[in-house]
Amino acid sequence: MGRMRELFDVLLLAVLQGIAEFLPISSSGHLVLAQSLLKINNPGVRLEVVLHLGTLASIFIYYRATVLKLIRGGLRGDRASWLAAGHIALSGMPAVFFYLLCHDKIDAFFEDSHAVGGFLIFTGAVLCALRWMACGEGGVTAARALLVGIAQALAVLPGISRSGMTISAARMAGIAPDKAAEFSFLMSTPLLIGAALLDFTGITPASGAHALPAWLLLAAAGISAAVGLVSLALLVRTLRGGRFWLFGLYCFLAGFATLILA
Repeated sequence: MGRMRELFDVLLLAVLQGIAEFLPISSSGHLVLAQSLLKINNPGVRLEVVLHLGTLASIFIYYRATVLKLIRGGLRGDRASWLAAGHIALSGMPAVFFYLLCHDKIDAFFEDSHAVGGFLIFTGAVLCALRWMACGEGGVTAARALLVGIAQALAVLPGISRSGMTISAARMAGIAPDKAAEFSFLMSTPLLIGAALLDFTGITPASGAHALPAWLLLAAAGISAAVGLVSLALLVRTLRGGRFWLFGLYCFLAGFATLILA
């Protein structure tokens, strides 16, 4: 019975990760809530990294043309490709510094459902603000990349959606919808790869998650990748249609429900 429960927990978390990583509802926040409110056992850091690698695969599949263009352009010394890579690198710096300076305090929030509820409400407020803002249709610049990077840094807190914050910041800074979504997800790839390398090289403790069999980790990664691909396509469609702010209403409901039930 214990094995069946473990299988159920892992697969449910994989589906949840695939949905919440791309939709602006906070994957980290929902993982905390699933473990707290649904009494799902925490399988450890290694599973979380594996699930993020699954959604990372979704990004590479969905934006494969852009990724290949950047790689080929970089190898040829194309200035535009190197500039785009520089914007991605610049956008990741605020999150790295923020986590290095405050990781002890940040980790404590992952044990506090009330904090998650409050952060979900904050995410909802940011998303709903887009409803009444006039946003531009420009491209990514160094200043805009840094601004979006600062928004990404806030999303290390559970309940604050990374995609919600970065896409909202990009749109408020005047980046066009498709470019905002593309940059939001491409800028996350170095952080996801770095987290995976730290874990699998043994620098980051895996919190006992080594007990999970390899086939289960692979299955979880595959499920999060497949569900993530569908979620990513849905997000881009809603962003193009000007309905992105509607996810804010869900975040409000989820946040207040969490505060009541926690």
